[in-house]
Amino acid sequence: MKSINPDDFKVIGKIELAKIPTNLFNDSSDDDKEEKLDKVQAKLSELQDVMYAHNRYGVLICLQGMDTSGKDSLIREVFKEFNPRGVEVHSFKTPNSTELEHDYLWRHYLALPEKGKFAVFNRTHYENVLVTRVHPEYIMNENLPGIENVSAITPQFWEDRLEQINNFEKHITQNGTIVLKFYFHMSKEEQRKRLLRRLEEVEHHWKFSPGDLKEREHWDEYMQYYEEAINKTATENAPWYIIPADDKEMARYVVAKIIWEEMQKYTDIKEPQLDEKVKANFEMYKEMLKKE
Repeated sequence: MKSINPDDFKVIGKIELAKIPTNLFNDSSDDDKEEKLDKVQAKLSELQDVMYAHNRYGVLICLQGMDTSGKDSLIREVFKEFNPRGVEVHSFKTPNSTELEHDYLWRHYLALPEKGKFAVFNRTHYENVLVTRVHPEYIMNENLPGIENVSAITPQFWEDRLEQINNFEKHITQNGTIVLKFYFHMSKEEQRKRLLRRLEEVEHHWKFSPGDLKEREHWDEYMQYYEEAINKTATENAPWYIIPADDKEMARYVVAKIIWEEMQKYTDIKEPQLDEKVKANFEMYKEMLKKE
C-alpha cells in the first residue's frame, strides 16, 4: 500500500469537490487495511496516554459528510483502543430548546476537549452553515434579532457565520486545542448503494430513515455549500482534509494515519519528568514499601 501523506488530502488553496476522487482505487485487500489500521490505533492510544500526562493540549477531531459516509463506523474502529477516559464523542443533533436559548456555537464550546483528551465531533458546528443553508427555515428557531422571516437571511449572513466559525477555531487553537477537520467525500452512487443495503439487510434496518432520502434530493445543494464552507474555513490552524469515502476501510486508515502524522509535529508532547529529589529517594521509598 502506498504510504499516506497528509498533504495529499489537506486542503491548500481553492478546491472543487467534483474534481476530487471519492475512491483511492488502491489494490490493497481489506485485511491489509485492517492490519495497518490496527498498528496506527495502537500508536494513537499510546500517544493519548502521553498527552493525558502532559496535560497541555486537547485534540478536536471534526467529522463531516453526507448520510452513510462512514463517520459512525470510523469512530468505532479508529478510537476503540483509546482509554475511555481519554476520548469523548459528541453527535450533534437538532438543537434542543435549551441550546436554542444560546448562540449556535454555545453547545460546541461546552463539548470541547479537556487538556490531555481527544473529543470527536460527529457532525459539527459546520451543520450551522450546511443543513441550515439548505433549509434556511431552521434559522428561524434561533430567534435572532433582525431575522423576522427567511427572506431576511441574506448572503452576508452566511459570510458572517463562516467568519464567526473561523474566529471560533482560531480562538480555541490559540488556547491549546489542536483542530483537525475531515470531510468524507462520498459519491452519490455509493450513497444509493448504502441506503439500499439498509433496506435489504435486516440487521441494518434500524439505520434507515426516510429523512435520508429527503436530504438526498438536495445532494447538489449540499455539495455546493460543502465546497464553499471548506474553501472559506480551511486555515493553517484548523485544516480540512478531504477523505475519499467510497471505501470505508481505506477511509478509516487514512484518517487515523493523518491524525498520527499531524500529531508528530507537536514535539513538546512528552511525559512529565519526576522531580530529581523524588527520583533520588527511589531506593528509600522501595525499602519503606518492602517493610510494610
